[in-house]
Amino acid sequence: MLKARPMSDPKKLFVKTYGCQMNVYDSERMVSALGAAGYEQVDTADDADMILLNTCHIREKAAEKIYSELGRYRPLKNAKPDLKIGVAGCVAQAEGEEIIRRQPMVDLVVGPQSYHRLPDMVAKTGNGVGLVDTDFPEEDKFDHLPQAPKSKRAPSAFLTVQEGCDKFCAFCVVPYTRGAEVSRPAQKIIDEAIDLTERGVRDITLLGQNVNAYHGQGPDGDDWTLARLIRELAKIDDLWRIRFTTSHPNDMDDDLIAAHGDLDKLMPYLHLPVQSGSDKILKAMNRKHTAASYLKVLDRIRAVRPDIALSGDFIVGFPEETEEDFQATLDLCEQVKYAQAYSFKYSTRPGTPAADRPQVDEDVKTERLARLQALLAKHQHEFLQNLVGKTIPVLLERPGRLDGQLVGRSEYLWPVHVLADAGLTGQIVNVRVQGADTNSLSAVLV
Repeated sequence: MLKARPMSDPKKLFVKTYGCQMNVYDSERMVSALGAAGYEQVDTADDADMILLNTCHIREKAAEKIYSELGRYRPLKNAKPDLKIGVAGCVAQAEGEEIIRRQPMVDLVVGPQSYHRLPDMVAKTGNGVGLVDTDFPEEDKFDHLPQAPKSKRAPSAFLTVQEGCDKFCAFCVVPYTRGAEVSRPAQKIIDEAIDLTERGVRDITLLGQNVNAYHGQGPDGDDWTLARLIRELAKIDDLWRIRFTTSHPNDMDDDLIAAHGDLDKLMPYLHLPVQSGSDKILKAMNRKHTAASYLKVLDRIRAVRPDIALSGDFIVGFPEETEEDFQATLDLCEQVKYAQAYSFKYSTRPGTPAADRPQVDEDVKTERLARLQALLAKHQHEFLQNLVGKTIPVLLERPGRLDGQLVGRSEYLWPVHVLADAGLTGQIVNVRVQGADTNSLSAVLV
């Protein structure tokens, strides 16, 4: 039998985050917002007074996976009727009231632009009627979301600077779930970065659905580019490393490319998705660039930062993709030799232009994806093996699985395992790489 908890005890909040780094950032802010309403975060759903799923719509069958996850919480809801269940994020935005219809036990559904209204929504739940807020409000949610408590932070953190996208790629739901491009004012970002460094953060990744389209208002009244923002952030003494993701090739302007050569704090790692090596498919995707123009951008970046590690995204089996189109993708990969890349089979997203086009056979998609991933894995292995024997700087972040082991990040973002004293956590140390695994490095202190 469940025991009643004293009124003075804080309510328990369990948050499960899916998908991108921006969702991680959003979850932190929602935890802070609900903290002000008397909730404290816990690691399991079993003892929670509220379960919040922060969802992502990018992966295949994303909505169905959320409905399945909600079904697993039904016994908890039956055992504890006062348990509140909320769905946030991009699936919430896309599905809206359909979530309440299919899972009546859900108490609230909130889209990505309405998180600042979450505490009020939670306070109004409990009458058996699910609440839905998937508006795109005029007010800026960042003006209303509280900052995280002034506690010690891990050495690395995410910081959202831009949301939404105006590109309308034919396969993508982001313009419909996150809305039009909106950039935060530069001073607010600078202030948040300073706050993070005061709490121990040394490595900040700037986030945006299309981050290099950033055009936030600067303190001087002008619209600042991402490059100008990064140059200002680089002046923060205790901020040692800066990264940004995700970018569009068409928004890699001259100043941002130059910044990779000018700023030591801007790490030599760039995630720049191309999606396909076929100009025919790129046009069908509405990417508004060609394979050649993409490669020219990479050439310009490598000219100022020869050691840069490149990362990318690929969609295999986009509608009407032929073997010739797919071979063009393989050819581009051979030319670029990505240090890391993400690849997926195309899957339809209702409401996007590509969803109604003739589809490639599923078995063909699977076979092509296997070939592409084998090539990408080969190039990733070559990149990591090339680091063996070299001395590289690593920011140590947390304990590893082994006694006396710490895990840190290289400038290229790869995890590095090293035997080191726990007192070095949060410091940059030089290590000599001794071995390369599939997705990480092992090293010794120099």
